[in-house]
Amino acid sequence: MKPEYAAHTPRDAKDPNSPWHELLEHLETVAKDAAGFAAKFGAEKIAYWAGMLHDAGKFSSAFQDYLWNAHVAVRDGTNPPEKGKVDHSSTGAVIARALIALTPEARGLELPWVIAGHHAGLNSQLALETRLKEKSGDAVLQDGAMKALAWKKLEFLETQPLPLPDCATPLEREFFVRMLLSCLVDADHLDTEAFGSPHKTLIRQERQANLEELLGRLKASQEQIMRHAKPTPVNQARAEVYAAALQAAIEPTGFFRLSVPTGGGKTRSSLAFALQHAIRHQLERVIYVVPFLSITTQIANEFREILGAENILEHHSAIKIDSDEGLTRAKLATENWDAPIVITTSVQFLESLFANKTSKLRKLHRIAKAVIIFDEAQTLPAPLLTPILEVFHQLTYRYCSSLVLCTATQPALDAKSGFPELNPFEIAPDVPKLYHTLKRVSYEFPVEPWDYTRVADEIKKHHQALCIVNTRAAARAIWQALENLNAIHLSTHLCGAHRLVRLAEIKQRLLENQPCQVISTQLIEAGVDVDFPLVLRAFAPLDSIVQAAGRCNRNMNLERGQVIVFKPVVPTMPKGNYAVATQKTQNLIGSGIDLDNPETFLAYFRELHRDQIDTTAKAIQEARLRFDYPEVYKAFSVIEADTTPILIRQYAPKAVEKILEAGVNRATMRRLQPYLINVYTNKLEQLSQAGLTRPCKELSGFEQFELLEWAGKYHEQLGILEEVDVTGFVY
Repeated sequence: MKPEYAAHTPRDAKDPNSPWHELLEHLETVAKDAAGFAAKFGAEKIAYWAGMLHDAGKFSSAFQDYLWNAHVAVRDGTNPPEKGKVDHSSTGAVIARALIALTPEARGLELPWVIAGHHAGLNSQLALETRLKEKSGDAVLQDGAMKALAWKKLEFLETQPLPLPDCATPLEREFFVRMLLSCLVDADHLDTEAFGSPHKTLIRQERQANLEELLGRLKASQEQIMRHAKPTPVNQARAEVYAAALQAAIEPTGFFRLSVPTGGGKTRSSLAFALQHAIRHQLERVIYVVPFLSITTQIANEFREILGAENILEHHSAIKIDSDEGLTRAKLATENWDAPIVITTSVQFLESLFANKTSKLRKLHRIAKAVIIFDEAQTLPAPLLTPILEVFHQLTYRYCSSLVLCTATQPALDAKSGFPELNPFEIAPDVPKLYHTLKRVSYEFPVEPWDYTRVADEIKKHHQALCIVNTRAAARAIWQALENLNAIHLSTHLCGAHRLVRLAEIKQRLLENQPCQVISTQLIEAGVDVDFPLVLRAFAPLDSIVQAAGRCNRNMNLERGQVIVFKPVVPTMPKGNYAVATQKTQNLIGSGIDLDNPETFLAYFRELHRDQIDTTAKAIQEARLRFDYPEVYKAFSVIEADTTPILIRQYAPKAVEKILEAGVNRATMRRLQPYLINVYTNKLEQLSQAGLTRPCKELSGFEQFELLEWAGKYHEQLGILEEVDVTGFVY
């Protein structure tokens, strides 16, 4: 039997005894859970109010009739009423706005904002105020508000003072609204799921190891490694870094950096710091943020081996999230990051900080009271540093988190570079000595430019060699100049699944000391665990050169590896900041800088950041001050180019067809990610006219999920083959 006020229809419409989800129970549960989430940053009272009011519109007769009609339609197999036709999110927002108007010291719209946006996301302040004004006289809304306020559980609205966030600046308020909405959305989804899909709730409740257990496993693994390690200077340096990381964990929460060159064990040491630091300061999780998918998978596999797969959440675009069949806790946790160890990409993490849609914001509250490690931190987008670092600062002082910049080439994010509030604490011991001890390569800088044939000739001399260039056209040309079908080509002309297979092949060849000649774009240079005796690098930004050198003599099996940095005869490269940084690097190399001195990178980045922080960052900050959430997210893009995904069915036709057979929904699109390539949007018409793209027939008619697919050739080594002169593919 339907209760007087219901939040959701029964799970089983065919079963007359299947219970309805009672509205009063739903509001109380969401309020308590949202308050629990927000307690981490002192906002439990306002979060509780948000939970109690978020579905106040469901008290209206119109909404209750809608629920009944929807139930009957499902039960009888008839057409259901239009979903979302009865607005239920405005009612609580209008009530909250009226309460603010009655409170003299009230400053803003935090409470009505999150209530109004708990389904559709955050709109601009102007749009919100217009909506609340227009809705305030709506008869359905007034009906819902009157019935909601008659509920005794809401008497506190009149007897208690309106809770206000303790935000000192407009930028603090702007980010606080996102955090508050995150708490409400996660609580709402979890309670709705507990009613409608209780089997998912049981899966979410499966036990995971606590941080103390995980630290114990890491220490046991480290002790085993050290027992069998030879007493070399390198192993001694790694042990010192690891010990320093554990010691630094006693420092108060805040901003840290771990400056360790390749081969210094920074991944294990950073994890040790994070776990010990989290335990010491009662933090809840460790979030590992990496720039590239290849590194994400590599680190996730390493952590699974040490800590247990059930404790690791790997979340990025290439992860396959299946339907209920085979559902696991990890798959569910991608929605809200409820896991002790989260590994994700910088795009996923950074864009969530500035998002306005609930799907991205739901997990945001989980980064409060967390240790957040940015691996390869030099890849943080320089033009966006101003808003990024402002939010980082908030995370450390307001949301009880610690951030660690972890890299061999540290960006200059300190007072000397114009970021006085950060002042990072260095975890590594005696950094200059560490870089001297772990010196693994010798650099050569030929004076004369090299053409593709000269590069290929150098590669042919060696049993194993890696060549990294700046464009896909250059990578393809050198691969062809080698005239060796066993040479491996790596670029984003290969779909993600194909690249991962190629990386695995490279590692296997190196492990077995087989011939291994690789020509790649920049995607292999940062963090990928490969070890070549020779690395050739086309001139590039300084950090790219040093990161490429990290793929040379990585395990220090040689006294010195060889890194040759050459000037291409045709110096093609990505435009904009990349080209500017490359020119600065050429000037620095000409002046005789020391690439094994960490101070070199700080000086380089200070100069670079001054030039690269541009009008984009200013526009983002101005939009944040206006509380224009859609405009902020639109302006904040980690990936600069406007691109469109193209499906590569040819690489794995059976796998793609199986995914598409499951139906068209968001899960389908996520599972297709490994088989996509991004192209510049402004080149789509040219590609279409050349017959190189076509609509994906299975997705046609579904406007939300429409997708183009590649209609040209797909080469086993080179990936997509351009049959016309098209240069619109993303580097």
